[in-house]
Amino acid sequence: MSQDSENKREFEGKTVEEAIEKALKELNVKRDEIVVKVVCEEQKGLFGMEGIKQAKIKVTKKEN
Repeated sequence: MSQDSENKREFEGKTVEEAIEKALKELNVKRDEIVVKVVCEEQKGLFGMEGIKQAKIKVTKKEN
């Protein structure tokens, strides 16, 4: 596995913030140690019901 693929990961959540929290927990890092790119934001269902589509982010660890 290349170093590039080790440093970039995708995460999903009900919201962008939830996806970020999952990334932080799984990677065991602080928020300022990663760069977050939003791939797509969550899409709510009819009448604002829980999402049809989850939020997706790409996370890259910052270089030391």
